[in-house]
Amino acid sequence: QVQLVESGGGLVQAGGSLRLSCAASRIIFSIYVMGWYRQAPGKQRELVAAMTSGGTTNYADSVKGRFTVSRDNGKKEVYLQMNSLKPEDTAVYYCNAQAFAGSKAYWGQGTQVTVSS
Repeated sequence: QVQLVESGGGLVQAGGSLRLSCAASRIIFSIYVMGWYRQAPGKQRELVAAMTSGGTTNYADSVKGRFTVSRDNGKKEVYLQMNSLKPEDTAVYYCNAQAFAGSKAYWGQGTQVTVSS
């Protein structure tokens, strides 16, 4: 079955940077929309950024200009470069893969990002 494994989370001070990675296996990676979601305590999971197989990106307004999503189809990996981190970015970040709207979505186990003020 499809596996998504995130890495790169951790504790960082406000203004700092982190780079998240997600490695996919057992998936035709190149055809999937790959996304990053996050869920803070007591809040709903929300889309942070996504990239289509063709390279089109979509970002939450709260992260535009600070976060960058990218992918390497050869390595079957997707990345989230997070700069100028704020305490409100603290959450568990999840990798997501979905071929098209309405199709089965796959999720990673999540990686914790904590931004201290």
